[in-house]
Amino acid sequence: MSAVRRLASALLPDVVAEPLRRLLRRLAVARFRSYDARHLYDGRSLVVRIADPLAQEWYDHDGTLSTEILLLRERGRLRAGARVFDVGAHQGVVALLLAGLVGPEGAVVAVEAVAHNARLARRNAEANGLAQIRVVHAAIADAEGTLWFEDRWNGAVSRRPGVGVEVDAVTIDALAVRCGAPDVLFVDVEGFELHALRGAARTLAAHQPDLFVEAHVGCGLERFGTVADLLALIPSGYSVFVAPGEAGDFVPLADGRPLLSARCRVVALSPRIPEITRHD
Repeated sequence: MSAVRRLASALLPDVVAEPLRRLLRRLAVARFRSYDARHLYDGRSLVVRIADPLAQEWYDHDGTLSTEILLLRERGRLRAGARVFDVGAHQGVVALLLAGLVGPEGAVVAVEAVAHNARLARRNAEANGLAQIRVVHAAIADAEGTLWFEDRWNGAVSRRPGVGVEVDAVTIDALAVRCGAPDVLFVDVEGFELHALRGAARTLAAHQPDLFVEAHVGCGLERFGTVADLLALIPSGYSVFVAPGEAGDFVPLADGRPLLSARCRVVALSPRIPEITRHD
């Protein structure tokens, strides 16, 4: 199946290849025998629905907290009672971990553009009894409206209008009005991170949430700008740290600038003193 997808991508224009890729993916989902997997994530037993090959690769094993979550928990505002926006939530597994840290008195707003993934994120939240997770099926953007989105296992905003599926687009600023201001922004949007932060300008200025961004340098970010553009969107006064893309510890930006030449992870801690807040 993957060979057919590669051949379609190489030989067919996007307007033809993209519907073919969607059809092949739907056939793969239909043929996949879904099952529930129970694993320990940071010592917590969680049930995750495995409904496609990528989920099987990513989630059918025990896991630990990523170094960005550890940094946000130990030095920032990720704690009981916090409200977190998990933007680019995929099937909600990171949202499950975040929900365990904020507890039932906190909230996690999980935003995911691929309908298949959003359905599974809701199912995973319900299966684990985590009512503090709210799943929003939409693409994050710098303006309200709609976007064309590649309907893949791990989708991204389409390179060409009219190619893919059209989904609702929301901004972080609008979500903050609807759901309450976040204490933490957790952003992994496959190269669209500049748009996500531009759509969070009012929230960053007024509420100063802690921030995690996966910077897709060399794999999508350059379609829209540079990592310097991304850093410029972080308000002054934040303490900025950077780490390699897949794993590894965070170091202060002054020491980690060489890491910015490739895919990397950025954490920006608010200048505000961390508070324990309670959210209804």
